Amino acid sequence: MSVQKSVVLRATYRTNAGKMTVLPMIAATYFMVAGGPYGLEEIVQKTGYRATLLILLITPLLWSIPTAMMVSELATAIPEEGGFYVWVRRGMGPCLGYQESWLTLTGSVFEMALYPNLFVAYLGRFAPNLVAGHRGLIIGFGMIVLCTAWNILGTRAMGDGSVALNVALLLPFAALVLIAPFQAHPGAGTVSLRHADLLGGVLIAMWNYMGWDNLSTIAGEVESPQRTYPRAMLGAVALVILSYLLPVGAVAHTGLDPNAWTDGGWADVGRIVGGEALGMAIAAAGVLGAVGSFGALMMSFTRLPGVMAGDGYLPKLFLRTSRRTGAPWAAILIGAAFWAACYPLGFERSLILDVLLTGLSILLEFWALVALRIREPKLKRPYRVPGGTAGAILIGLPPLAMIIAALVRNSSEVVGRTNEFVIAMAVIATGFFLYFASRWFRRTVLVKMEQNPETIVPD
Repeated sequence: MSVQKSVVLRATYRTNAGKMTVLPMIAATYFMVAGGPYGLEEIVQKTGYRATLLILLITPLLWSIPTAMMVSELATAIPEEGGFYVWVRRGMGPCLGYQESWLTLTGSVFEMALYPNLFVAYLGRFAPNLVAGHRGLIIGFGMIVLCTAWNILGTRAMGDGSVALNVALLLPFAALVLIAPFQAHPGAGTVSLRHADLLGGVLIAMWNYMGWDNLSTIAGEVESPQRTYPRAMLGAVALVILSYLLPVGAVAHTGLDPNAWTDGGWADVGRIVGGEALGMAIAAAGVLGAVGSFGALMMSFTRLPGVMAGDGYLPKLFLRTSRRTGAPWAAILIGAAFWAACYPLGFERSLILDVLLTGLSILLEFWALVALRIREPKLKRPYRVPGGTAGAILIGLPPLAMIIAALVRNSSEVVGRTNEFVIAMAVIATGFFLYFASRWFRRTVLVKMEQNPETIVPD
């Protein structure tokens, strides 16, 4: 049988290893998208309280809800391991499917380096000497090891742990919401903003509402995905919106000067509103948020190499899974080593790179939604975006408009002396080069896998 006509072998995951249900999926999705209201401080600085609350209401309508609807249809119609990579490959062909995975994994370099640094930064609020110098670097590596071990325990352990971390993370903010109405800062309502930047606030909110598609990559490890995904998306969207709106609204009621907000300043806000204990509790929640977000994203990203290895684009080592938990231990260990190597570089989250890497990958998913409506109209869709093909097209327009706005506004951003737009275009071009260069490797791997199919079973 020729390679061209062969059935591509896939990564296999044990179905009896304990699957993820609705509540753990909501918790894991929350960490992939939000990890708490951290990151909203700059929006308050740029726009003030009223505009921030309006932005936090409008952005989900234009960005989160369309994305959640798209994910719900595709995840229930094609509930396969690899999620968005599989959707784009099936809807628009292997080349764009490869780009979908390439953009996601490349973007993870910048994203995953962020969380160990946040972990160390918030831990430093308790004990500055503990994280001083090389000790902080070692502690960050320790966090990566912890999340790696957590992932190897499997999706069930990840989901249950995410629920517990969610509760611990949100409790200090619930206390803030209850205490704030009894606090007041007279005269603060007359304060004028030093940095009035409405569009800048909207663009920051986009990144605080990004990540709804990440949990699609573990579809093969989800209990009844046709029912679970729509419910999990609905619950996660509601939880993220409320956990953003309520704390900001509560602090707005106190009249605290919005100019006093700084990056990572929730702990300081908590200290002003509720005293030292609340400030320290919010700082502790930041530590938990970094762990939860890193662990949940590791779970998502490490499913992609196995599926790509099953398609012959990567070495078959990535197909190795645990017999006991079903976790892709090889991909987890290799991914952890790679992100640990990037962590000391201290990448900052850069807007234009996110626009062109993460943003383009999301647009490919919206286009795959439309392509599959046209190419496979009879595909069973337990959840369907309303309005037919026209509805599938229309829900992709607001995210497209927001991404274009971000590009126009931030196209001049630089990393060192290099324009970020140029870096992003180089990354995209490299993805196409690697796809065509991998064709020889893919043919060789698939021949070997067909001759020795027993090599892909779990260890």
